[in-house]
Amino acid sequence: MSNGFDVVAQNLRTRYQKVQGSGEQIPPGYDLIENRVLDSLGFVEFILLLEEHSGREISIDSVSREDFRTVESIRKRFFDDV
Repeated sequence: MSNGFDVVAQNLRTRYQKVQGSGEQIPPGYDLIENRVLDSLGFVEFILLLEEHSGREISIDSVSREDFRTVESIRKRFFDDV
């Protein structure tokens, strides 16, 4: 069974592939915000997915753009200390 981060990472890979038009993996350090993998339209949906799979409520007041900039920053902020 996959853990919550695996589900979130797969969601990001799917978003990345739609933006890039290819089946490649997300490169390390790839900026998800700047490259519009996470955009304002899909962000609320992504937060709900993140809450569901991290097991915690996420207050917009308690996060910054940097928390969502890369796959690694998402893992560190929402899954490493769970």
